[in-house]
Amino acid sequence: MLKQLLIGTAAAGALTVAGASAQAQGYADEDTGFYLQGGYSYLDIQPDGAESGVDTNAITARAGYNFNKFFSLEADVTSGIDDGEFDYNVDEDEFDLDDNNDGDFNDLIAASGDIGLNYLVGVYGRASMPVTDKLDIFGRAGYAFVDLDAEIETPGGNPINVEDSEDGAALGAGLNYDLTENWQLRGDYTWYGFGNTDTHAAMVSAGYKF
Repeated sequence: MLKQLLIGTAAAGALTVAGASAQAQGYADEDTGFYLQGGYSYLDIQPDGAESGVDTNAITARAGYNFNKFFSLEADVTSGIDDGEFDYNVDEDEFDLDDNNDGDFNDLIAASGDIGLNYLVGVYGRASMPVTDKLDIFGRAGYAFVDLDAEIETPGGNPINVEDSEDGAALGAGLNYDLTENWQLRGDYTWYGFGNTDTHAAMVSAGYKF
């Protein structure tokens, strides 16, 4: 009798463990897979020589893969939808231009112009922490590349077109909220440490996880 009771208890325990394992696997499966997101981005671009940051609006598309509910890899691309105005102070020798024709290339050009974001691409690792069943906070780190162009009108009436590309580290943080099992809302901030053009970006997006 005791032997049968022990066998029955062991069998029940095994079934319980198996059931719990299957349930956990089911939850894990729900937290893995691909996702797509897209939305609006606001960028503050700070090129060397500009008196202040340049504000511009953009759209962003993102694709990623959840390995589990804690870690993901993702990549995004951002493209500007308007140009930002800026005031620019730089020595003439930066452009190899004698703007006032005085034979001195060390004079300061105090100009104004427009700067446009052609594209910004980045790849990131993202670590998430659940706050509730629907809300996660996350941090991400990666590497990004930006391509900008600027149109400057100098005091001497010389138009200058400049295209600049930079790459550097990227760090960010944000919130992710599950509207349904598949649809999500996300808000995040990212700092880009480009060599001559530090950039700050805030984004609001919607996404679908498969």
